[in-house]
Amino acid sequence: MSCLLQKHLVSAVLCCLCIPVLIHRSHASDDLDFNTHIRPILSNKCFACHGPDENHLEAGLRLDDNKSALRPLESGETAIVPEDPGRSELIRRVTHSDDDLRMPPASFGKRLTETEIQTLSKWIQQGAPYAKHWAYVKPERPVVPEIVGQHREWARNPIDAFTLNRMLLHGLEPSAEADREALARRVFLDLIGLPPDIDEVQRFVSDDAPNAYERMVDNLLNRPEFGEHWARKWLDLARYADSAGYADDPARTIWAYRDWVIRAINDNMPFDQFTVEQLAGDLLPNPSDSQLVATAFHRNTLTNNEGGTNDEEFRNVAVVDRVNTTLAVWMGTTMACAQCHSHKYDPISQEEYFRVFAIFNNTEDADRRNESPLIELFTDEQKQLQTQLQNQIADLNQILDTPTSELAKAQSTWEKRILAPEAWQALSNIHVVRSSAKSASVDPDGRVFVNEVAENDVYTIDVPSAAGPAQNSVIAGLKLDVVPDDRLPGAGVGLGGGNFVITQVRAQIVPDGDRAPVARFIRIEIPGKQQILSLAEVQ
Repeated sequence: MSCLLQKHLVSAVLCCLCIPVLIHRSHASDDLDFNTHIRPILSNKCFACHGPDENHLEAGLRLDDNKSALRPLESGETAIVPEDPGRSELIRRVTHSDDDLRMPPASFGKRLTETEIQTLSKWIQQGAPYAKHWAYVKPERPVVPEIVGQHREWARNPIDAFTLNRMLLHGLEPSAEADREALARRVFLDLIGLPPDIDEVQRFVSDDAPNAYERMVDNLLNRPEFGEHWARKWLDLARYADSAGYADDPARTIWAYRDWVIRAINDNMPFDQFTVEQLAGDLLPNPSDSQLVATAFHRNTLTNNEGGTNDEEFRNVAVVDRVNTTLAVWMGTTMACAQCHSHKYDPISQEEYFRVFAIFNNTEDADRRNESPLIELFTDEQKQLQTQLQNQIADLNQILDTPTSELAKAQSTWEKRILAPEAWQALSNIHVVRSSAKSASVDPDGRVFVNEVAENDVYTIDVPSAAGPAQNSVIAGLKLDVVPDDRLPGAGVGLGGGNFVITQVRAQIVPDGDRAPVARFIRIEIPGKQQILSLAEVQ
């Protein structure tokens, strides 16, 4: 049987075992029980001013604490005098004829009823015995009732014995044993949440083996539907179906956590490990991806990404949610009251609340829109491919790290080429054509000179390959130099006040018989003071 399922069954058994004992005691005797009869009255009518909340404590009196309730007050009176309701200030004040002195005050809005006053008086008369809240009392294994008589065979386990004993006390007869068809349906619904089909029912009905029932249960425990069914209940506690909340209400991508819970239940993970990995999986030594995914239990908090919100405020809201959820899920108690003041009913102080808060107040998430920090998850196939690629990279790195004569020679050649000075070669036999049909000349040193202005013009400069670089040399680039000239206004570089405008530049190297490759610009440098460059297109 799954450890998680065992935990549920144990809880159910404890409930079944404890409840009859309390009921039996109350019916078997006139003695009042503090938790059953007195605590609810004090909790609802008195603890707001006379409970564990120090910030709202009146007259220094705590009625939740027997030491405080039984010792004399500053006034000299004693709130509770065991076996003497007449001398007990508690009874005197809840029955006082003066409305200003009667407790609780009228402003509280909850005066005690006559029945409640009589109950308190009777309890004090019986000695005013206090008791801890049953939830904080260490459970003790009760004695299993002994069943005798005709129903002895009906009780097959301790739960049956407690159930039957209570039924007999009330004069009830147990029902007859269900037929096998009904039993199969009940077991299927309990364990996997689905009814059996006809074949599954017939298989169990026709199985005459003494362990037929156990075999059916084991079969259901080993089915994937078992984990899926019970995971739904845990996922509700983990707020799995909740969105990120607030205005946008976005959904979360957190299915990997759902799958983790299902696997944990189907793998029969021990409950202590189930707890540790969800609350602190990232703090384990060298946590696995699975243990990191488990911590998503506390990633389902609300995040607010509206404009103008304060990230630190909503980060704290998330921490508060984690504290309250942890205590509600694992301890079965509500802590939310103590975040503003010491709990008015349970023995939890505000200081204790924020001690727990401090544990969770060290997280990396901070109300970010991208929900970071996140982890990447890979399928088994992807992990296998990753391993293969990493091995290939390691092999290639080993080859690169192993020196060879060929590699050394190639390295030397490459370094010489890189370190060699730039060898620009001036082009000759240049031919210039202007689309405006205005004139342009080529100086003997290869410079193109323009002395006529056109509003718009396209200059085409052709250089035959025979006038270019030597054969078998590599053309690494073409450079267009613009140089000042005394013949231009202000000895500048253009006719427009010594400047000029370029809106488009294209350069092509056309080898004989091949398709023209398209050049690209690596760097453009403009000398002078008025460095204005406007390129409509760069190719």
